Amino acid sequence: MFPTDEGFTDDDLLTPLTERSPGQSGGNPVIVARTVREREELAYSILASLPRASLAVLQARIAPLLKLDIVGLLPPETALHIFSYLPYQSLMTCALVSRRWRNIADDQSLWKSLCLARKWEWRVPLQTFQLTSDSCPEGPLGNEVDSDDEGMGDEEDSDGDNVRAEDSGFVSMDVDVPLPSSSSAILPAGPGPSSLQARSSRTRHSAPSVLQSGGGAPHLRPNFKLLHQTHVRLRSRFVGGSYTLSNLQTRGAPNSHSNTIYCLQLYTYPETGTQVLFTGSKDRTIREWDLSTGSVVRVLEGVHESSVLSICVHRGILASASSDRRVVVWDLASNEPVKTIQDHDDSVLCVRFDDRRLVSCSKDRTVRTYSFPDLKPQHILSAHRAAVNAVAISNNQLVSVSGDRSLRLWDADTGALLRTFENHHRRGIASVDYRHPYVLSGSSDKHIRLVDVSTLQGWSTSPSADKPPPVVADLGRGVVCEACGNNASGSEPSQPPPRRRAHEDLVRSVALGSEFVVSGSYDFTVKVWDRQTGALIADLAGGHTGRIFCVGFDYTKIVSCGEDQRICIWDFSHGIDTSFIKL
Repeated sequence: MFPTDEGFTDDDLLTPLTERSPGQSGGNPVIVARTVREREELAYSILASLPRASLAVLQARIAPLLKLDIVGLLPPETALHIFSYLPYQSLMTCALVSRRWRNIADDQSLWKSLCLARKWEWRVPLQTFQLTSDSCPEGPLGNEVDSDDEGMGDEEDSDGDNVRAEDSGFVSMDVDVPLPSSSSAILPAGPGPSSLQARSSRTRHSAPSVLQSGGGAPHLRPNFKLLHQTHVRLRSRFVGGSYTLSNLQTRGAPNSHSNTIYCLQLYTYPETGTQVLFTGSKDRTIREWDLSTGSVVRVLEGVHESSVLSICVHRGILASASSDRRVVVWDLASNEPVKTIQDHDDSVLCVRFDDRRLVSCSKDRTVRTYSFPDLKPQHILSAHRAAVNAVAISNNQLVSVSGDRSLRLWDADTGALLRTFENHHRRGIASVDYRHPYVLSGSSDKHIRLVDVSTLQGWSTSPSADKPPPVVADLGRGVVCEACGNNASGSEPSQPPPRRRAHEDLVRSVALGSEFVVSGSYDFTVKVWDRQTGALIADLAGGHTGRIFCVGFDYTKIVSCGEDQRICIWDFSHGIDTSFIKL
């Protein structure tokens, strides 16, 4: 005999739980239970009498009846309001739940809000592709002898023993002065850099093919979900080191600069939407390059008598500074200079302007401001003790950096000195960029430093400047899930972050963005850093064979130039349609 199987029965006779109406000979039986409670008891009795196999089948059929889509029952406006609190990763997950949820998660208003929070804008056809900055991007300056860098001034109290044999235009000396705590509370270094190798490196006289296409068919209606996803892809390219490297110009190329290139700036004409690159050179000319074709479309010449050390382009106006002590303002519509300023007593190392003012600085240790567009003199700022190497404007403030190792913050309207950061670097400061409240500087001490001028917090690539951050709360330092808030690392202690790998020579140019900062150095490399933590994200090498004098970047690419007469384009948008991104 086999043991009894309680989960199976072949007995067809079940206890009747129903009855027929009087006189009813056929048809469906009538359930005696009438109240909800009675029906519950009747259903339970029926289920209890069934074998387990039948219960399993019924369970699968009943389960959907127990699910309640609360979001689906809400009015669309209420559901959208709930979804507006979700990060984009959670919206992507919600879109997989059902058609109803997908319609809500894909709503353009949600993605538009996410894009606006990151200042990611949809480019309307024939709109501008300008570099995101309150003023013109920081750029280097110039030099008279092939081995010299004219755009750098001498440091304070320099002596002949510290002069570089190959750089008579800049003197650098070590100063063992600790960085004052009032200048910045240094944040810890972030994760180590990713090792970057260009996917393709080639020499050519035109821009990469992806810049020629500019994307697919024009997008007439904004698709903010597409915009957000494209920006996320581009950011992943920067972090992962996926780029193509090409040379817009190489030494000896036809119709190109014939000598060292000191400065550059990306610019887009609002009338046509065409993105171009302006460059200034030791050959005393300024050239405009069409990035879609890689060709020179304009040459501004015949005014400067020496090296063009700095340029700034804004709203159809270009300002150039030179070692001939002049600042020239050009009207790009007429291709003619409209004003020549010759107030400085030595080489003009940097020029910047916005809608309200023009600012220049010089080896004569002064900063001069002019009203714009009438270009009437306003203020002469003369607090620096050495050559003022660079200036930057943001709203109604400007910053200046000098070979005296100081960074100074000024009120641009009144000319008042608001704050002085003495010994901001251990040696002379060569470059600066400013997007309030963040100031980024590069120095001949081989380091860069970022400081929030409102809180005095920041970070530096210099180990001597690192300080432990203030303790806020012991919440763990693992990865936090944006959907549920759980800490993936649990209670495990965090490891000390790796140190930042600094440049190996003078940092000649810096550019500040919303998520990244970029630096170019005499060590022939371009580096990309995380703006918040200072972690090294990308180390771009192999593009230049000489010192780098200027860098600039937007959401899709980095451009750099230097003494090797090359203009390198590090393109992170290869294969991606970026025609609808406002740069």
